[in-house]
Amino acid sequence: MKLTRRMLLASGVAAIAAPRIAFAQQETIKIGILHSLSGTMAISETTLKDTMLMLIEQQNAKGGVLGKQLEAVVVDPASDWPLFAEKARELLTVQNVACMFGCWTSVSRKSVLPVIEELNGLLFYPVQYEGEESSKNVFYTGAAPNQQAIPAVDYFLEELGIEKFALLGTDYVYPRTTNNILDAYLQQKGIAKEDVFVNYTPFGHSDWSKIVSDVVALGADGKKVGVISTINGDANIGFYKELAAAGVTADKLPVVAFSVGEEELSGLDTSNLVGHLAAWNYFQSADAPANAAFIAAWKAFIKDDKRVTNDPMEAHYIGFNMWVQAVTAAGTTDVDPVIDAMVGQTFPNLTGGIAEMLPNHHLTKPVLIGEIRSDGQFDIISQTDPVPGDAWTDFLPESAVLEADWKDLKCGMYNTQTKACVQLTSNY
Repeated sequence: MKLTRRMLLASGVAAIAAPRIAFAQQETIKIGILHSLSGTMAISETTLKDTMLMLIEQQNAKGGVLGKQLEAVVVDPASDWPLFAEKARELLTVQNVACMFGCWTSVSRKSVLPVIEELNGLLFYPVQYEGEESSKNVFYTGAAPNQQAIPAVDYFLEELGIEKFALLGTDYVYPRTTNNILDAYLQQKGIAKEDVFVNYTPFGHSDWSKIVSDVVALGADGKKVGVISTINGDANIGFYKELAAAGVTADKLPVVAFSVGEEELSGLDTSNLVGHLAAWNYFQSADAPANAAFIAAWKAFIKDDKRVTNDPMEAHYIGFNMWVQAVTAAGTTDVDPVIDAMVGQTFPNLTGGIAEMLPNHHLTKPVLIGEIRSDGQFDIISQTDPVPGDAWTDFLPESAVLEADWKDLKCGMYNTQTKACVQLTSNY
């Protein structure tokens, strides 16, 4: 097998870590918050910064962790992917944070990955992503493809009778890798290659008229068309406005989005979007006592009844509380003992049921399909039992033979055929 940079990153082998200030010498435990507060991704990431501030405040009210208060260290990587790496290095070497909660796009996570592996840092990543990765230094609390993308396609095939697919994405690693997986999966399901239309646009793309027109034209032969959207950031605003302008309704041409939730819809006129779909692992409309308490706490903290909750917020909620439990169990914030203690941690999710951290550093998560309402919330029309996150997809041949297990195999990319782990140290 050819060793690509992706494989080197996925091996999760850290270089020698930089010296850290001893835990006993620190007056507080610093938590790094690495989310864009400006630029194209601020529409999604600012809320996650606020979520972390709320969670830290709540934990401090309980007495902190290991007898110390938590201190939030907020930086703004400004939707600039190389800047994510610089800010991560600053958090680890200058601020001496115990861990980081951050990133949204996969390109930002990929930028940070070599830094945290070099310095043996710890990142909690809260957003659905393309899989094909398992680093020792990352806990992936968002959905892998088998916890979002694949179930969404199954819903289109089995419930809506979709015969042709338009895979529309922003031009970076998450949409491209996810759509490669979905393309292979659709062919296995009997969808002809020519019945899958794929298109990528840059971040911040605003002129959607031709693309929407092309998608509508796919149905000229009478086959039912569905859109799988991996469009990210504020480009969604223009996309949904163009759908409405073109008279595209969900009954004629349904869209299921993987990066559009309550936060993104809160800035839109959703009256023309009713019936379009999103696939997540959480919706604010979930009827569960834990969710009601979380929403109430959020609105009290943010002091704005109009602010909504969303799926990546729940991912941070689960990841943060698991980190607190792991640090308490380990008796230290040192990264390696905390990583060991994280595997097997459980914590209630907000939709009912229990999330568990697996040896591949992914969570078990229920899969929810939501239908957009006129008020910008979602009616939950489908919900599964918790699904274990799969770091390596079963639908790409080179990945189907790979397994991630940081508990027993101590490997993020174990080849089940050769019985070997890719364990290479790279000069980044």
